[in-house]
Amino acid sequence: MKTIINTDAAPKAIGPYSQAIMVDGFLYTSGQIAIDPATGELVEGGIEAQTERVLENIKAILKAAGMDLNNVIKTTVFVTNMGDFAKINEIYGRYFKDNPPARSLVEVKSLPKGALIEIEVVAHK
Repeated sequence: MKTIINTDAAPKAIGPYSQAIMVDGFLYTSGQIAIDPATGELVEGGIEAQTERVLENIKAILKAAGMDLNNVIKTTVFVTNMGDFAKINEIYGRYFKDNPPARSLVEVKSLPKGALIEIEVVAHK
């Protein structure tokens, strides 16, 4: 049985998908870009501001599912510029200090709304 997870503390889906789905204790989030849930707009400030906003959006979805960042077992990070790798790692490392999850990070040509980064996670209760 699957449960759809939605929260107003994270951006609403911009297409026909859910923010996250819970199945058998596993949470699968849709990719999150740096949309401010209060304004519905992409945040300004470059890769640092966008990475932080994305991770805050993920935290909000996890909270709605009764979880936190410690429950995350895998992340997939999509970036438009591999040259931002060090900046992303610095901010990402602040959120995943102890026992970080497995991670893939890939460069892509473009992301929705011109975002610089998108992250999806798999978490387990």
